[in-house]
Amino acid sequence: MGMPKILKNFATFVDGTSYVGEVTEVVLPKLTRILEGYRAGGMRSEAKVDHGYEALEAEITAAGWLQAVLKQWGGGVSSVPLRFAGAVQSDDDAEYTSVEVEMRGRWEEIDPGSAKAGEGTEFKCKLAVTYYKLTINSEEIIELDSINMIEKVGGTDMLETVRQILGI
Repeated sequence: MGMPKILKNFATFVDGTSYVGEVTEVVLPKLTRILEGYRAGGMRSEAKVDHGYEALEAEITAAGWLQAVLKQWGGGVSSVPLRFAGAVQSDDDAEYTSVEVEMRGRWEEIDPGSAKAGEGTEFKCKLAVTYYKLTINSEEIIELDSINMIEKVGGTDMLETVRQILGI
């Protein structure tokens, strides 16, 4: 029996700029497959056919205005690099694990929040992600690149043959 691995701290970087002490929350992309039901003659039940994955998005919340982020508004489809670095600790042996998520995309939404004298502001940004790479303890776990048709899971390039067939 083991104890959970819990995120103990994190750092966020946008275009190489560290927002340590400013970003209070990060919502990492949810990985969701697009599955469609299929049943033909001779099949006892429906099977789900895989059609890739849903569009990815990430969100960051800061305790104040991020001027450099505002200057990135309206950029290209993969013009904003966002990196999340987390320190995850196992409670049973106190060992730390590194978790890193590298992303690229463009800002889909920037919400400067409400302004009220004497109160903090929540500055929220949503990134439409076109590139995603999850690395745990230096091991690449998942890499998704929607522009270049790359989907690697556990080191296996699941679309390599498709790219070869298409000549790309």
